[in-house]
Amino acid sequence: MRFWMKYLAVSAALALFIACSDDDSDFATRPNAKASSSSVSSSSSSDLPQSSSSETSESSSSVLADYVDPSTVVKGTMTDERDGQTYKTVTIGTQTWMAENLNYAYLQPTDELDSSSFCHNDSAESCTKYGRLYLWSAAMDSAGVWSTNGMGCGSGEECFPTYPVRGVCPEGWHFPDSTEWEILFSAVGGFATAGKILKASSGWDSDLEISGNGTDAYGFSALPVGPRSYNGSYHDRADVTIFWTSTKSGEGDAYYMRLWNSLDDAFLSDAKTETGAVVRCVKDYISNKPSVL
Repeated sequence: MRFWMKYLAVSAALALFIACSDDDSDFATRPNAKASSSSVSSSSSSDLPQSSSSETSESSSSVLADYVDPSTVVKGTMTDERDGQTYKTVTIGTQTWMAENLNYAYLQPTDELDSSSFCHNDSAESCTKYGRLYLWSAAMDSAGVWSTNGMGCGSGEECFPTYPVRGVCPEGWHFPDSTEWEILFSAVGGFATAGKILKASSGWDSDLEISGNGTDAYGFSALPVGPRSYNGSYHDRADVTIFWTSTKSGEGDAYYMRLWNSLDDAFLSDAKTETGAVVRCVKDYISNKPSVL
């Protein structure tokens, strides 16, 4: 009972943060949002973890063919030539992901705001450890600085991006869409446990009498860094992290992937594009098949 009282208190605090930001700017209270027709589930951050045996069985059977053994993971590094920063990387099955959040200082004004990327609580030390929080327009590179694939995809703007979208990512890498996140969920065993597996093994708030840390079995090393509301307020750093996707969900909204400190799952939902969220980049896929003339 004590655990659930604390759990509900944290959920209520998150709901209050959302409400104070804007009635339509929530990033964790749209339980029916779907990024695609796949079996990935969307649920409210205040929902309890699913425990139905039939649901667990169905979810597990749907991902077995795509499962990647953690022992096959390949770790490496890459350097962003734009600013010389080096990032850890991890290859999981067919995908190579950055194993750290992007920290490229994209400061070009976007969406009539003074900046388009931020450090949590405006602390430079936070950017160094947790990466930057980007407006979706900045993550998409709506100004077309490096690519035209996401050009014009600003707040409330109707746009038709060409995938893959490089966005704010380094050359040779791109801003993942919702389907690429779903592929990652399948590779690590399914959305129901992906949160536990993708979260770092330290750094997550354990105030709810159970550790919020993950196993980090694949070296993805996701750390908690609360999002930034469009009005400049920041959510508690140790509770939640949300990663933008390059998939637009509607006018003024885009999909994100959420990890929560007290839940083992991972899910896709949507948020207002003025929200500040972190970005993970995926390496471009290069086919080895010969071209057909």
